[in-house]
Amino acid sequence: MSRTTDAPQPTKRERTFFGQPFELSTPFAVELWERFSFYGMQGIVLIYMYYTVTEGGLGVDRTVAAGIMGAYGGAVYLFTILGAWIADRLVGADRTLFGSAIVVMAGHIALALIPGVAGVGVGLVLIALGSGGLKATATTIVGSLYSREDPRRDAGFSLYYLGVNIGAFFGPILTGLLQSSLGFHFGFGLAAVGMAAGLVQYGIRRRNLPDAVRHVSNPLDRRRWPVVAVGVVIGLAVIVTAVLTGLLNVGNLPTVVVAIVILATIGYFVVILTSGITRDERSRVLAFIPLFIASAVFWSLYQQQFTVVTIYSDQRLDRSIGAFEMPVSWVQSINPIMIIILSGVFAALWTKLGDRQPSTPTKFALGTGIMGIAFLLFLPFVGTGRNGTPVLVLVGILLVFTIAELLLSPIGQSVATKLAPPKFQTQMVALFFLSVSLGTAVTGVLSRYYDPANEAPYFTVLGLVAVVVGVLLLIGAKPVLRLMRGIR
Repeated sequence: MSRTTDAPQPTKRERTFFGQPFELSTPFAVELWERFSFYGMQGIVLIYMYYTVTEGGLGVDRTVAAGIMGAYGGAVYLFTILGAWIADRLVGADRTLFGSAIVVMAGHIALALIPGVAGVGVGLVLIALGSGGLKATATTIVGSLYSREDPRRDAGFSLYYLGVNIGAFFGPILTGLLQSSLGFHFGFGLAAVGMAAGLVQYGIRRRNLPDAVRHVSNPLDRRRWPVVAVGVVIGLAVIVTAVLTGLLNVGNLPTVVVAIVILATIGYFVVILTSGITRDERSRVLAFIPLFIASAVFWSLYQQQFTVVTIYSDQRLDRSIGAFEMPVSWVQSINPIMIIILSGVFAALWTKLGDRQPSTPTKFALGTGIMGIAFLLFLPFVGTGRNGTPVLVLVGILLVFTIAELLLSPIGQSVATKLAPPKFQTQMVALFFLSVSLGTAVTGVLSRYYDPANEAPYFTVLGLVAVVVGVLLLIGAKPVLRLMRGIR
């Protein structure tokens, strides 16, 4: 008589992406291509504006060009509010991201094909609109892959950040090569191709994402749609009128963007805090306020990579490598390669430490203070003359930028999804990006005061302010943590 026994069934192993949910690979890849196009364009557009016509540029005043870049950068993150609202109230995060990617690609095409100031205007507006919608929703999609208590969460955001910086590394290198050999518009064209690649990739993979990203978390009553449409038309009319009458111009654009972002920030906090959320949810939103302030200070220095550091690289940096002079835009790839190297280190560190890792307020305090130290590191090289600062010096300073960034940026996106009331998931992420918007817009205002011939006061004041803010948040870390109600 034979006897059969049931063979043990093998346990099905979960398919992972470097130890994270496999679906993380989708936003990882689309952001890689989007950042390739975004930073590839951003690496050359400032010098395109202020280079002379004989150098292939537009001949715009350098300080005005820096102000435009700051205002544009602020607008990118300001438009995360619009993208987040569309996602939460109208069509969901998935459709918002897909549509935003199309708008971004159209902006890069405009920069590549439309000559002169018109191309810059149309291109930057479209890229700002599309990037705003894409950034808020991509972060929300990453957050949807984890529970609030999942210890892999911060590590997952750090890995996602790696994809961002792979694109940010290769973008300026390749667009810079095309710009220096064939001209600016070829560089802009390559950025458009990169965004098209990201769009195709996301279109193929989006069906595998969680159903939550297609869900409209707080749908707008259809009876209110006409009111929204009228509001949009009125808003556009006000902007067009302000431009045509000269009330809004390139001279006051950075200041106007700063004012709008401040008003939007106050309004958003008020709306969330008064929208029938629970006591614990309200406490968590209040805890986000000091983090928001520290983040804004951090970004007001960090985003000067695309204004002051670009000008510094053009005029104060010795970019010679033997007989070869590297393009100015290549400096923009130094920070991303460091992120690529160090993001895995930080992700592994947070994973290994688990519950013993520093709290979010402590990470924010360290990130802000270290960013201030990075600015102070410029001081020993003041007065070295035109093209007198060695490249390795800037590499070292940007290493400090990178350490500060990894302590704050991916952590900020992560904590926004953790502190968010359920019905404000995407909009809370947009609120974090408002801190980036405010800091970036302030960059446009501050950069006008940078003078390559008299740098010491500029780097000293800004560096010390950031250090002081970091120390104050470090002192207040425990009270902020209590407000977070069990979230670290």
